Amino acid sequence: MRLHKARYRPVPAGFFSAGTVSVARALLGKVLVSQSPEGRTAGRIVETEAYLRDDAACHASRGETKRNRAMFGPAGRSYTYLIYGMYRCFNVVTGPKGLGEAVLIRALEPIEGLDLMAHRRGVAGPKALCSGPGKLVIALGIADLPDGSDLRKGPLVVAEDGPEMREPGKIAVTTRIGISKDAHLPLRFYLEGNSWISRK
Repeated sequence: MRLHKARYRPVPAGFFSAGTVSVARALLGKVLVSQSPEGRTAGRIVETEAYLRDDAACHASRGETKRNRAMFGPAGRSYTYLIYGMYRCFNVVTGPKGLGEAVLIRALEPIEGLDLMAHRRGVAGPKALCSGPGKLVIALGIADLPDGSDLRKGPLVVAEDGPEMREPGKIAVTTRIGISKDAHLPLRFYLEGNSWISRK
């Protein structure tokens, strides 16, 4: 995938191979860039959740299946799944091949292609565009992204910070949202004070 004038530079090849919790934190402030025939959309990652192999809430905790195969690597690939029978959630696969861990992207701060995002979402308010995992998938037009897509090559890319190159800021840590198993684990991370997160 060619990123226009290298405005967005894909993260280094080894970025996704660190521990899953480390990657979940490091993703904050990075930019998710989606290129489609309709145009380009992009948002800064402001909220993530880590899912670990021995974590009962992790889809890979009971072993590899056809549904979760992408979670087992290699790192830096996409893994999506359906919730409520209608919304898809996007995850970044992490760690060494065969581990079965990933980071859920929960919210983005829209920075490019807001009109296209609004058209896809059917909403006008910018803060409603990507303030949740199902919302951001629709806004970026990645509902049909194949599992196992390389997130350094596109059409969906995890890139270094965009043109503003601002510091991510302080990271807040809480328990995860909307799960019943291992709900006590402090594996949700977000940029403190950021108004674009899904929930405080």
